Amino acid sequence: MLRAEKAELIEDMSSVFRSSGVVVLTHYKGMTVAEMGDLRGQMRKVGASLWVTKNLLAKRALEGTAFEPMIDLFKGPTAIAVSADPTAAPKVIVAYARRNEKLQIIGGGLGGALLDQAAVRALAELPSLDELRARLLSVINTPASRLVGLMQAPGGQLARVLKAWADKEAA
Repeated sequence: MLRAEKAELIEDMSSVFRSSGVVVLTHYKGMTVAEMGDLRGQMRKVGASLWVTKNLLAKRALEGTAFEPMIDLFKGPTAIAVSADPTAAPKVIVAYARRNEKLQIIGGGLGGALLDQAAVRALAELPSLDELRARLLSVINTPASRLVGLMQAPGGQLARVLKAWADKEAA
């Protein structure tokens, strides 16, 4: 790889790191190409991505980003999982690591903080951003729908009384 190509790759990776909400590092030693392809496919489904690159290039790309404290974690065959949603990549990685012991979680980064294996697993247990938004809307919407129901109840009762009175007059 030429020096200019390396510089371009480092800049591309650096821009991905700057726009990511979370980065998870794993060791993938012993995994087959098919297993890595399956993991990449699962990552794509949730809007995350997984790459394998030289550690030196990744370390240089991390410089000047919020994930710079992770530089010391790059040892051995590492795969990098990134996503804008802070829970998307950890959920897929943790679920896949449970099924395949060849994938080992090293750690990660979130908002400038260094995460260990336990923190990555805890992050995977949190609901996704979309789930949290849905819960918030549900909480906001519930009192409003109850209020509308209460406001309609007296009107409905009045209408039934008037109809009963009109039916009695007609009879």
